[in-house]
Amino acid sequence: MKRLVNATIHSVQGLRYTIAYETAVRQQVILLCLAVPLGFIFTPGPAWYVAMVGVLIISLAVELLNTAIERLSDHVTPEHHIEIGRIKDAGSAAVFCLILLAALVWLAAISVRFGFL
Repeated sequence: MKRLVNATIHSVQGLRYTIAYETAVRQQVILLCLAVPLGFIFTPGPAWYVAMVGVLIISLAVELLNTAIERLSDHVTPEHHIEIGRIKDAGSAAVFCLILLAALVWLAAISVRFGFL
């Protein structure tokens, strides 16, 4: 139980730090906070709501991992390095893929809700 409590404390600390200092994470959190109530308006059903909000939670998680990769890369070598640049680009691409998936899920849900599909 103590391990779970400590893990939760560290997770909250990490989330607080990244929200305070990382614009991309802050934007994802704001989007998620807006999406939770808006999802009720646009959702065609409970499973759709879980998918709509869930994909945004996953997107936030990938953004947090991307931020961790970038911070670690900058710590390892502050000067420009081609391979580290590629690693950072790959993390960014992962976030981009999730954003595309989130857009598709939301568009599909809204289309079903308003009878377009």
